[in-house]
Amino acid sequence: MGEQLPKISVIIPTFNQGNFIEKTIESVISQDYPNFELIIIDGGSTDNTIDIIRQYEQYLTYWVSEPDRGQSHAINKGMAIATGDILTWLNSDDWYLPGTLYKFSEIFQENPDAGIVVGCGRIIDLSGNEVHAIKPNPDIDLESLFNWMNGGDFLQPSSAFSRLAWELAGPIDESIHIALDVDLWLRMAKNGVKFVSTEGFLAEALSHPNAKTTAFENLMIIDCAMVITQHGGKKHVEKILSQLANKLSWYEKNYQAIIQNPIIRLLRPIIKRLAKNEDQYWSEFIPPWVKREL
Repeated sequence: MGEQLPKISVIIPTFNQGNFIEKTIESVISQDYPNFELIIIDGGSTDNTIDIIRQYEQYLTYWVSEPDRGQSHAINKGMAIATGDILTWLNSDDWYLPGTLYKFSEIFQENPDAGIVVGCGRIIDLSGNEVHAIKPNPDIDLESLFNWMNGGDFLQPSSAFSRLAWELAGPIDESIHIALDVDLWLRMAKNGVKFVSTEGFLAEALSHPNAKTTAFENLMIIDCAMVITQHGGKKHVEKILSQLANKLSWYEKNYQAIIQNPIIRLLRPIIKRLAKNEDQYWSEFIPPWVKREL
C-alpha cells in the first residue's frame, strides 16, 4: 500500500539544536505515513545533537555531520540525495502536526498540476503558547508573493513541493541566509509552478531566542526587501516600506533618510562583519549557526 503513495523526502538541516531536534524528528517518524524518507544534514554540531540523531538512526535514510556552508548548503546537500516525488525541509526547531504527510500526499494526488502545497502554520513560544497563526493566501502567485513583507503567505514548514518544482527553481541560493525560502518561492512562481493552498494546520515553528524569526525579525524585512526587489517587485517593496513608515512615527519622520541611506544597500556585508565579531553582546543576538553561515 505504501508504495502506491508518492514518496515524500523530508530534509532536516541542523547545527547545535540539541534542545529541539528530538521533537522535530519525532514529529516526522510518528506521522505513520508508509512511504517517506528522512534525511538529516548536520553542520558539525558540538552539542548533544549527534547523540540524539544516533538514537533515531534506524529511522533515517541518510545522515551526516560535517562542516558545511550554512543552512542553504545543508538543504541543497539533502535535496541532492533525496529520491522522493514530494520534497520539503523541516528546520530542527520546527515540527509537523499529526497527519501532515498524508495531507501533502492527498492534495498532490487531487491536484496533479500542483507544484507546491501550502497549509496553515503556527508560531509557538517556549511555553507552548501560540504567538501567531499564519493562514495561506488561497490564490498564491508572483504578485501575492511580492507582498510577502506584509506577513508572509505561509509558514515554510507547512509547505512541500514536487520534484519538478525543485528542478525548475532550485537549488537554494546559498548567498541568502535569512529569506532563502522567499527567494525559492519567487523563483518557483516565475517558472510557472502552481501553488495550492489548504486550510488545515500542518506545522508549528518555535519562537525562541536563537530562532531566525525572533533574533532577525528586522533583518528579515530587509532581506525580503532585497530578494523581492531582485525578482522585479521593487514597487511592492516601496509601497510596503511606505506603509511601515506611516505606521511608525519615527519612520515617518525619517523615511527618506532611511530608504536613501547606503547602509540599506550595504547591510549584508556589515552583518557579516558583526557576525564574525565574538564580542559577547552580539553573541546574544546572533545565533551560532548564523555566524557560521555569514
